[in-house]
Amino acid sequence: MNDVRLDSYVRLETPRASLLMLHGGQERNTEPVRNKHASWWRMALMARSLRGFATEDNLDLDLLQYRLRGWNSSHDPAPVRDTRETLERVRAERPGVPIVLVGHSMGGRTACRVADDPAVVGVVGLAPWLPAGEPHHAIAGKSLHVMHGTADRWTSPRASHDFVERSRAAATHVSWEPLPGAGHFMFRQRSTWRRFVEDSVRKILDDSTGRT
Repeated sequence: MNDVRLDSYVRLETPRASLLMLHGGQERNTEPVRNKHASWWRMALMARSLRGFATEDNLDLDLLQYRLRGWNSSHDPAPVRDTRETLERVRAERPGVPIVLVGHSMGGRTACRVADDPAVVGVVGLAPWLPAGEPHHAIAGKSLHVMHGTADRWTSPRASHDFVERSRAAATHVSWEPLPGAGHFMFRQRSTWRRFVEDSVRKILDDSTGRT
């Protein structure tokens, strides 16, 4: 099986933190992820739009490409396994640098599963796929900020809101923000999605260092 691919959009000598972008996928699909797949290039476009922000705020910016398109397992989900492997790699290359995860759809679910990694300080979820009963223990001691379009028909805004509320007691900071009329794919109001990521990342990093 191919190695996990990590595309770097901003790489600095001494970054303040690292942003790891996680793309979406499907519940079941064992095909390899390719650049042509919308779930990947959607986050590639987001990563490109964040390059100026990352450079200005002294942040590394990377986009992970999973091996497979699907979640595929309730016990050992493929993107969770790939992301944990990538986090180990990033920690080894950048020891002591905090990591913020930014995930869309299945990537948001993945981010919430791996948030217990010692380097991760928070998660930004964009229309995350967080079904009823999704475990939230990995968010303990971390920040979680979610935006979800109210017209999303692929993933449930109500379910992601419920997840955020269930995480509130254990997390350091949480927020859930509706985007009226927006659907799942971030085609409309792209600047709003981008600004939410930027604002959330700044909040997470300020919270993690005790700044107000």
